[in-house]
Amino acid sequence: MNYVIRSVRADEWAAARELRLLALRDPVAHLAFLETYEEALAKPDSFWRERTAGAAEGADGAQQVIAEGPDGEWVGTLTVLLEEAGTKDWAGLPVERRQGHVVGVFVRPDCRGIGLTEVLFDAGLEWAWARGVERVRLIVHEDNGRARAFYRRAGFVPSGVIVPLAGTPDARELEYVLERP
Repeated sequence: MNYVIRSVRADEWAAARELRLLALRDPVAHLAFLETYEEALAKPDSFWRERTAGAAEGADGAQQVIAEGPDGEWVGTLTVLLEEAGTKDWAGLPVERRQGHVVGVFVRPDCRGIGLTEVLFDAGLEWAWARGVERVRLIVHEDNGRARAFYRRAGFVPSGVIVPLAGTPDARELEYVLERP
């Protein structure tokens, strides 16, 4: 595999924006992401600068990892957020212990199946473990079978926590966790 796996740099906000917009055009984006392409497209450059800087190389609270192809094109990404015990998460649920939270997982369709998701997860998990988290979690839509199958292969297991989706009472998101080795 001739790809570079690395953290984004703060000045790469435009590339981070373009990869996110591409991810939001994926056929399962409605199951995988909590925003639409149109919502993301409408955000100003200042939003993308701040978002990228907050998860760039050297940032403390989050890290965005990318897979960069031999031609420099970004072909995959994931972000790990640190969640501190005693706080509330994005859904308003209490965080009971220090943990990592994987979000924004995406690999371009033409690059799937070659191991990029695995190495992105390896890099993200390594970053989280190095910060002393007790576990890493992620939230996945119950209908996103491809993602759920990958997360199980990567060692994540359902915790039993169900996160209801606002505006869609019949849909649920499931928490998967990986305990610190």
